[in-house]
Amino acid sequence: MVFALIFVACLFLGVPVFATLGIPTVVELLSSPIPVSALAASMYDGVDKFPLLAIPCFVLAGAIMARAGITADIIQVMRSLVGGVHGGLAVVTILSSMFFAAISGSGPGTVAAIGTLLIPAMVQDGYRKDYAGAVASSGGTLGILIPPSNPMIVYGVLANVSIGDLFIAGVVPGLMMGALLIVCAYLLARRAGFRGSTARFDRAALTRSAWQGKYSLATPFIVLGGIYLGVFTPVEASVIAVVYALVVGMAIKRTIGIRDLWDSLSEASTICGGLVVILGTALFFGEFLALNQIPQQVASALLALTKDPILMLLLIAAILIVLGTFMETLSTVIILTPILLPLVTSLGVNPIHFGILLVVTSEIGFLTPPLGVNLFVACSISGLKLEEISRAVVPFIVTITLGLLLLLLFPKLSLMLL
Repeated sequence: MVFALIFVACLFLGVPVFATLGIPTVVELLSSPIPVSALAASMYDGVDKFPLLAIPCFVLAGAIMARAGITADIIQVMRSLVGGVHGGLAVVTILSSMFFAAISGSGPGTVAAIGTLLIPAMVQDGYRKDYAGAVASSGGTLGILIPPSNPMIVYGVLANVSIGDLFIAGVVPGLMMGALLIVCAYLLARRAGFRGSTARFDRAALTRSAWQGKYSLATPFIVLGGIYLGVFTPVEASVIAVVYALVVGMAIKRTIGIRDLWDSLSEASTICGGLVVILGTALFFGEFLALNQIPQQVASALLALTKDPILMLLLIAAILIVLGTFMETLSTVIILTPILLPLVTSLGVNPIHFGILLVVTSEIGFLTPPLGVNLFVACSISGLKLEEISRAVVPFIVTITLGLLLLLLFPKLSLMLL
């Protein structure tokens, strides 16, 4: 009881995640016969997981590619592809986000890379600034659904399931969610009269831009193709992504130097350093959850409401969406996986399918204040206030929720490629 009370108090007080996990665990440890030295051993075991090596490498690869101009190449190809349809630049933004998501594995990173170029371009072409920011924020959510995905890697480690299978399972949901967001952006643009450029589709221009950006466009096919074909593991793919980004940026395009490389390394170490501290305490936290039988208590409480797997998943999705408004994505995955996974698997839910649902609900959290990280990134780019962009992003939240319901009701959408 004390364990749960301290944990909930830390959450509501806004204590950093590693401390929220660690403080109740240490209090419980001190009042138990377990030696304090077990804390150090468990923290070491928490980060001594080979698959976790993929996260810093994918983050580093995305940082290098953004500075190497690969993002600009992708955007140019998408602009040539879409032409002058209603909301053309908005469609380009989402398509570019989908493509960059297959490189970065990060939601906010995708918003920063794509939005920095396309939010000003949309405003210049006559789109409302709040609409432009909402499109970039929403497209950025695909960064954690379309593989490689950092939350999928963490979930795979905690749930002891194949990260490669999670990546494969994320392909169809990622493409479906991207298509839904494109339709939403198109309908909103048509209603508001946003058209931008009236240039017609030009096959020659598309061919030219694709040839000029061939090295950039090849990146996700090399990285993900190797994983899906079984040529290399996700960890090996992440290292290959870094090497390929360096070769393209420094030897072929010659757009990055030592300073850019240093900035990329600093960015990756800042992001991943915090994750390592959280994961170290997460394992010990999970052990004390099991010791206090909290997963069983949560399961009993929820099973008292329903034993239907669909209704249970709907209930869990609603809880996760609420929690996503004030909990960061990786924190949600780390804290809730050991609590909820035994419950849903006992009802016959595939753990791979549940992982995809967990990631999609986290997408919604990127767009809901007060935490909505993607919104803050878009605000810093566009100069908008949080309230302005929060209103404009509501139709996209509804769209992602619709996609979540489709995935929840039709598990084959996640599992059809496995």
